[in-house]
Amino acid sequence: MSKYKKIDLSKVKTYSIKQRKSKVELNLLAKTFDPEKDSFGDYINSLPKFLAVNDLKEFAQLIVKARKKNKPIIFMIGAHVIKVGLSPILIDLMKNNFITAIAMNSAGAIHDSELAFFGKTSEDVAAGITDGSFGMARETGEFINSTLSKYEHSNLGYGEALAIEIKLRKAKNKNLSLIYNAFELDKVITVHAAIGTDITHQHPDVNGAAIGELSMNDFKIFCNEVSKLRNGGVVANIGSNVILPEVFLKALTVARNLGHKVFNFTTANFDFIQHYRPRVNVVQRPTQDGGKGFMFTGHHELMIPLLAAMVKYYA
Repeated sequence: MSKYKKIDLSKVKTYSIKQRKSKVELNLLAKTFDPEKDSFGDYINSLPKFLAVNDLKEFAQLIVKARKKNKPIIFMIGAHVIKVGLSPILIDLMKNNFITAIAMNSAGAIHDSELAFFGKTSEDVAAGITDGSFGMARETGEFINSTLSKYEHSNLGYGEALAIEIKLRKAKNKNLSLIYNAFELDKVITVHAAIGTDITHQHPDVNGAAIGELSMNDFKIFCNEVSKLRNGGVVANIGSNVILPEVFLKALTVARNLGHKVFNFTTANFDFIQHYRPRVNVVQRPTQDGGKGFMFTGHHELMIPLLAAMVKYYA
């Protein structure tokens, strides 16, 4: 016999489950998909109707609505997006007007340029850091640094300058370059650098003044695009944990400071894990006075092709 007093459960009141509102019902469960007879639309409709599935469907539909209203659809990307092979997907979205602007960090510009000229990118950092050879590929530094120096006083942006040179130098794989295709398709392309973060900053021909000048021009171009997001625009941040969320928040501040009523738009953050900076500076703060923010957690090489396919389906 225990010395402690127990509550009497016999007097607990219950009710019928038939009276209860339930969050999970049979019509919300996943359905099986047969690739031999079902369409992609059937696949989308076979997904369970919960949480991130519903959010991704809604976000895809908001991109379609933005296109119909001729509103900006801005994709902000980190270098990893290019490194996992997503350039063809994003280029296709640009060609179909589901992306109107791409902003990338300067590491993204390096990987994009290497793919355009040499058909390969992304070195083994661990192997090169020991002997100091990491990031010292001569051709990469020469292209980026010489281009920025060439256009230092041209009033061009970082992205536009690289696009022009990719075209002039007839890069073998330019058709797979985000920078080149954005420029050719009349989409905005901007590159946002932070001094000391990139392998090209290690090279003897680096020009810090040129990096700063052209990246600053791109910030102004980006601010102009952000100023047009009002009432239906879309911003997606994909795999850039620090630079692009900060650039976006400052660009939004500039636009509002200059009198642009940039409210009631949609944002989303895609990443492996949800970090403070993109969550707050992309998803929460910009939409706190109107609009909606989404957070999607997963691998880019899975999430972005699925998003792109959904967008084209809903269109």
